Amino acid sequence: MEKFEHEYGAEQIQVLEGLEAVRKRPGMYIGSVSVRGLHHLVYEIVDNCVDEALAGYCTEINVKIEPGNVISVQDNGRGIPVDIHPKTKISAAETVYTKLHAGGKFGGDSGYKVSGGLHGVGASVVNALSTWVEVTIQRDGGIFQMKFERGKTVEPLTRIGDSKKTGTKVRFLADDTIFETLEYEYEVLENRFREMAFLTKGLKITLEDLREEAPKKAEFHYEGGLSSFVEFLNKNKEKLNSKPIYIEKDGEVPVEIAIQYTTAYSENIYSFVNNINTIEGGTHLEGFKRALTKTFNDYAKSHNLLKDKDGNLQGEDIREGITAVISVKVKEPQFEGQTKTKLGNSNVTGIVQSVVNEEFAAYLEENPAVAKAILEKCISASRAREAARKARELVRRKNALETSTLPGKLADCSEKNAEDCEVYIVEGDSAGGSAKQGRDRKFQAILPLWGKMLNVEKARADKIYGNDKLNPVILAIGAGIGADFDITKIRYGKVIIMADADVDGAHIRTLLLTFFFRYMRPLIENGNVYLAQPPLYKLSKKGMQDIYCYTDEDLDKSFKELEEKGIARDQVNIQRYKGLGEMNPEQLWETTMNPETRILVKVKLEDAIKADEIFTILMGDDIGPRREFIEANAKYVKNLDV
Repeated sequence: MEKFEHEYGAEQIQVLEGLEAVRKRPGMYIGSVSVRGLHHLVYEIVDNCVDEALAGYCTEINVKIEPGNVISVQDNGRGIPVDIHPKTKISAAETVYTKLHAGGKFGGDSGYKVSGGLHGVGASVVNALSTWVEVTIQRDGGIFQMKFERGKTVEPLTRIGDSKKTGTKVRFLADDTIFETLEYEYEVLENRFREMAFLTKGLKITLEDLREEAPKKAEFHYEGGLSSFVEFLNKNKEKLNSKPIYIEKDGEVPVEIAIQYTTAYSENIYSFVNNINTIEGGTHLEGFKRALTKTFNDYAKSHNLLKDKDGNLQGEDIREGITAVISVKVKEPQFEGQTKTKLGNSNVTGIVQSVVNEEFAAYLEENPAVAKAILEKCISASRAREAARKARELVRRKNALETSTLPGKLADCSEKNAEDCEVYIVEGDSAGGSAKQGRDRKFQAILPLWGKMLNVEKARADKIYGNDKLNPVILAIGAGIGADFDITKIRYGKVIIMADADVDGAHIRTLLLTFFFRYMRPLIENGNVYLAQPPLYKLSKKGMQDIYCYTDEDLDKSFKELEEKGIARDQVNIQRYKGLGEMNPEQLWETTMNPETRILVKVKLEDAIKADEIFTILMGDDIGPRREFIEANAKYVKNLDV
């Protein structure tokens, strides 16, 4: 190995002072500099306000997206302390915004009993990653203000007036040299703040978007807390217990849980610690699941609803169709990293388990009719699970007898490293044939699908195994489904859905996405699912290279460019593609499969709650919500086949 000649001494060791480290490595603190990281800035400031509410001092939070994507967050809490900090010798407020790991949330005798922001980096990180920040504080009979630019103080804390009110107002503009975009998505913020309001009983959060001529406004205020949350999640589903089962217990670790069963087949359990969504679960979720399984089996056995010879119901049987929200308040939560996605406090498991055992057992005894209805569903789920196991074994045995465990219509690639491979799931044999001829055999596999596909929203796992439309997809991906799904076993780094740009194509995409969401969710969460974007139009003229347009906007842009070159519209032949089968292999490669020129849309799971709601509306049994959805979104439809 060639030696790199370079001085390496003490002077080469860089020390990043203050907030420089945040600006240098923003992803370490907010996850990414994409639109997701941008929204994280808002959450950090609002989380501080919510901590005030949890402490019992704040009842209202007002968030505004002002013109130019300026964010304003105002609360009616105590206001950040304005006196001089004994260690930093500057005001406490300025310390919070300029020093990492400075906050009122450390230790048992801090200003907060519980909080989400345990690292003390929220406010200072927002300051570091903003072009400017303006903080206005009302407390101690006065109004105080300070200003920052890119993390540096430009106007120290100054008293600018008098006030009998209390609270803090923060305005900031994210730094466009850091973030990929400064465009906030109203719906993303709306979903997050609705969730926060559900989790903090009695807190009112308002969100206003003032960027358009017609401003948007939403208000979230729920006295029912988690019960209201569960009712909201199940609003389009048929319920087994009309009112959610509500459990609340104060103590060392306050526990609040709401449970409702539906006729659906999927489980939806959301867990929170100090109002932070722990998407990877943790010890509180583990305690809940253990208690649920034990309590139900004990109840079934003691009331002779389950015979000894039947054995115990499994956890997955008992959780079929459940919607539950678990919220715990922990003084010193141990999270895995700053992103706070998994709780690690070991004592929480036993606390949650004990609370659920006691309270849920009492509910079942007091509500025998509901208990029986839920139990019948659990037993039915157990039988379906057993049927699914037999179907799975049958499929495995069948495949073992065949020369290959891969589906017959799959044209596999030669590359063996999954990260470098991609599979195109193609609508129809005609397009499949063109794709097979046009592909790069080294890394691109083709799996044609035909006929009507199963809507898994209305089917249990036992109906999926052996299904002649879905089984090829399961075998091709090679990682199993449901609880057995193992992301490490996937055979392709990219799973690309390639369907026609028409109504039927959209239907197939939706059916496949429903299947991936319900039975292979880690595939979406890991960013392995893509949608191919075939062109809508081809512009051709003798002596001119063909131009492909993927949207109506592309078409208008291309015509303008041609007119600038002296080529009129009526001189150009326009072909509107209705199906992939209309393209020959060379065209399909150039437009939709060539990594250099194709357009792929990555399917992201930003909000599991919203995704679950949409799939329930579009693919569920209830027609009413689907009709409302269509009526609300009909105005956005283009290129409808009629």
